[in-house]
Amino acid sequence: MAFIKEFGCWLPIRAVTSEEAGSWVGADSTWVKNVSGIEERRFATDEDMVADLAARAGNDCLQRAGMQGKDLGMVMVASGSGERTFPGPACVAAQKMGASGVPALDLTMASAGSLFGISLAARLAAQLGPILVIGAEKMSRIVAREPQERGVAVLFGDGAGACLITADSGKAEIVDSVLNTDGSFSEDLTLECDRPIKMNGRSVILQASRKIPAAIRSLLEQYSIDPPDVLAFLMHQANQNLIDRVADALGVPSAKFFSNIRKYGNTSSASMLIAAAEWSREFGFEPGEPVVFAAFGAGFNWGALLARGV
Repeated sequence: MAFIKEFGCWLPIRAVTSEEAGSWVGADSTWVKNVSGIEERRFATDEDMVADLAARAGNDCLQRAGMQGKDLGMVMVASGSGERTFPGPACVAAQKMGASGVPALDLTMASAGSLFGISLAARLAAQLGPILVIGAEKMSRIVAREPQERGVAVLFGDGAGACLITADSGKAEIVDSVLNTDGSFSEDLTLECDRPIKMNGRSVILQASRKIPAAIRSLLEQYSIDPPDVLAFLMHQANQNLIDRVADALGVPSAKFFSNIRKYGNTSSASMLIAAAEWSREFGFEPGEPVVFAAFGAGFNWGALLARGV
């Protein structure tokens, strides 16, 4: 048994409008909004590293939970935008949070990393103690790489989100999860060292719009839960049109899918936890009510996680 105890997040101050982002690739802001739902995104400073973003979100989560870094049993950082091959941002973020000596694990996964991290943490918390799962991305330095593609450069932003998993108590019990990987699509979304993102947008949207609803249905059916009976869906914020497609496929009002992509753009593995942190503060879990987390990303990796308010 494992629980979600608290969420945290951190967003940079600088807001980059879709008018500015569109100007990089000869697109107007109306086009950007229509294809993605994004009106602005946040960019970190040149001095900020992925580990800095991770530590700020992690500290926010710990403070809200009334805990310190030394109290943790493990730190996980999911990121696909780390500045170097090794060491990854997890060890530096842990040190910045006062968790020196605590094992730190990097999950080098784009978009779905936080979901995989929570699922893993739920299985390890009883053995290791409280686990802080962080998704942190600095996509601004990546989208600036030439050549900038019209359908890619305008999508991404920077930020970090965090989730504290414990074995004893929290806001919600983690009931179960389903995780999947299909490497036959590995070339459809890639990021090579010092190169721009390569994305087959049509393939990504098509596969995500099929695989995410299927994973959610598979998970809910195991517990005899109908999608309309879910309190809220907290999904990776990749594209507003994709979120609406998933809602439609499940026969659920789109209002049940919390969305903040309009403000922050696609922050890859940080996005689901940033959304969860904002949802938790604005709405929050309700006793006995199911909440579904879902994500899809490069690999392709995807899945869903079921939690229930306590």
